[in-house]
Amino acid sequence: MKKMLILSTLVLASCTNKQVTAPAYVEVKVPVPVPCQTSPVSVPAFAVDQLKIGASIDVQMRALRAERHQRIGYERELLAANEACR
Repeated sequence: MKKMLILSTLVLASCTNKQVTAPAYVEVKVPVPVPCQTSPVSVPAFAVDQLKIGASIDVQMRALRAERHQRIGYERELLAANEACR
């Protein structure tokens, strides 16, 4: 019994003599979030905000049309600033 215990210990000890290899370094590329640095887009003075109370319907319609074009330009500036951050 004692011989069997010694033999099994030697067998197990011989299995653990593996060669140790050096660790392998692997380069991993991970995207890192970076804060966006764009210039702030200034809000234009919209035409309807400057209308006098009691302005005629023609003046109101011209101001609304002008404001529509102002808003379209403002939205394009915001979209361009947003795209610059991507």
